[in-house]
Amino acid sequence: MIDQFINFVIRPPRAEYNPDLYLWEKDFTLAGRKYKREDLELRNERGHTLRCSHYVPSQFPDDTPLPCVVYCHGNSGCRADANEAAVVLLPSNITVFTLDFSGSGLSDGDYVSLGWHEKNDLKVVVSYLRSNEKISRIGLWGRSMGAVTSLLYGAEDPSIAGMVLDSAFSNLFDLMMELADVYKIRLPKFTVKVAVQYMRRAIRKKAKFDINRLDCMQVAPKTFIPALFGHAKDDKFIHLRHSETIFKSYAGDKNIIKFDGDHNSSRPQFYYDSVSIFFYNVLHPPRPPSAYPTKGEKYYDLGDLKVSAGRNENLLYEIIAGLQNVSTDAASSSSVPPSIATMKSVGELLSDIAPVATDSLATEDNTHTGNSRSLVQDKQSTQNEECCSYTSSNRESWGRCSSLGSDDEPSMDFTRATDYDQTTIKVLATPLRNTQQSTLSSPKDEKKKKKASTDTKKSKREKFEKLEALSQRLRLCILKRVNHRRHCSS
Repeated sequence: MIDQFINFVIRPPRAEYNPDLYLWEKDFTLAGRKYKREDLELRNERGHTLRCSHYVPSQFPDDTPLPCVVYCHGNSGCRADANEAAVVLLPSNITVFTLDFSGSGLSDGDYVSLGWHEKNDLKVVVSYLRSNEKISRIGLWGRSMGAVTSLLYGAEDPSIAGMVLDSAFSNLFDLMMELADVYKIRLPKFTVKVAVQYMRRAIRKKAKFDINRLDCMQVAPKTFIPALFGHAKDDKFIHLRHSETIFKSYAGDKNIIKFDGDHNSSRPQFYYDSVSIFFYNVLHPPRPPSAYPTKGEKYYDLGDLKVSAGRNENLLYEIIAGLQNVSTDAASSSSVPPSIATMKSVGELLSDIAPVATDSLATEDNTHTGNSRSLVQDKQSTQNEECCSYTSSNRESWGRCSSLGSDDEPSMDFTRATDYDQTTIKVLATPLRNTQQSTLSSPKDEKKKKKASTDTKKSKREKFEKLEALSQRLRLCILKRVNHRRHCSS
């Protein structure tokens, strides 16, 4: 049993994955801008090869270097966990670097050390980034073991611009004593302490570190890097009081966010918003250029989306909600898409917002009353830039841009579209212009009215074609749902 508990600390379940399936694609589009994934290998001081990925714009600005955030995963995690960070940070002109720590994922090494050796892996990464002239300031974003790694390294490198520390533990020895209660090891406290001391010697022999020295409370009072702490209120693996204890003794500028959930749950939307604002303030990235000529175009450009890509269905519902919530263009940045009655299927909702183009166009040709209806629909197509956002429940799934390689067959309700499997559909977003119909009816304006009618038909035709393409792509996404979750910390 003690050996199992030792492996629980230094050899948790290892994430095995295919980078081409679980990471963002080599070239992808996000928020209307093109990015690429650069894979590389670094070697740490122990001779282990570290597998890394760097998400950067397809073309760096010629005159301005960009900041970078290094994402540090948890003890059973891998660099795929940084997909959510890419969604949050890339649109703000902040590049994202992620790695498999030694002993994790596809990197070399047999054991993890919960931050002790990982801080040296992080040092190698930071040194590499500092040698890159296209990178300016550097920030750290760590979760669980990665948060401890970031804090330990930050104490040695005050040039780090800022850190996000999600679910850090204050002291490993205390954590191990707490976990004995969590897993209901029914032994007297004295016996548990003796067992932990035995484990300390075994871990020092195998993994080459001392659990008694892995103490964030020793470095927090000496660290002055701006830090944003985050912790789930119902975290039973690493209790909330660990982050609260570190926060109280932390010497630098600091803030803490407490949210609902447990250790491995998806983080809420407001937490990601806070992280985005925090890094924007400490890294000072150059302002990104507008990717869309019009506001509404953002919601028609889904990039080069592969049919087999995994998507959380909640995201699709939310996109549909954004398309339905188009009656006003004056919503504030805090506007939220309206809720959708769950009684309707996604297919019915798609039919509501994007009727079949051929039927609609046939109706337009047969009756002239379609012009007035087109004006109303075009007015509704003007969308506010903030009316569609990613929720905490789908951030993780949205992060996995590529197919996640599931062997699961589609459900019976979706077998009709198997002909579209492994097909890439591209929608080239173009701005939709509202057409206005003049109320004047004098003979001099007959030519203008005729021209306006032609423009209205053309605009409506383009609109229906785009909505139908969007409808088709969303349907195909639903057919190939693949559920992928972060590797849970054990």
